[in-house]
Amino acid sequence: MKHVEAAPDPVDARLGARLAELRSERGWSLGELAERSGVSRSTLSRAERAEISPTASLLNRLCAVYGRTMSQLLSEVEQEPALLVRATEQHVWEDRSSGFVRRSVSPPHAGLRGELVEGRLAAGADIAYDRPPVPGLEQHIWVLEGSLEVTAQDVEHRLDAGDCLRLRVWGPTRFRCAGAEEVRYVLAVVLP
Repeated sequence: MKHVEAAPDPVDARLGARLAELRSERGWSLGELAERSGVSRSTLSRAERAEISPTASLLNRLCAVYGRTMSQLLSEVEQEPALLVRATEQHVWEDRSSGFVRRSVSPPHAGLRGELVEGRLAAGADIAYDRPPVPGLEQHIWVLEGSLEVTAQDVEHRLDAGDCLRLRVWGPTRFRCAGAEEVRYVLAVVLP
């Protein structure tokens, strides 16, 4: 019986192609990008060829190197952004390995500095980012359902439904689902 490989996810394929373009635009080899991002050459190569679906942590490292937010990068693999984005048309991206689901509620636009993202973390999910994609990025985190622990600048904040945390991100951050149920939150991101 002949083994047939499944075609890569269309979003992962466009994302991989965009990552390869960004590296090429800078004239970097995979080795140079690996040094700058702290991600192995093989992982970078597999992500560019859409052999793997990149994790949120991996995308965050690449966004930091390329000076983009994750929403900006993801919007670059979509069609031209519209002024009105219906709920059924909002881009959803999932990091299956960490239990993180990200919905771009208001996709970024080149002429605007803010965007809204809905995040969902499964019970027990824990995501750590080693740096912000853009230093000084302003974030407003509003918990809609469940409990979320956010650590920034070595300070842990526990947020329950209705709570909102505002901060500027300069270093590592961590988002952890603090309850027995999924946490759902809105993240407002504002470029400095």
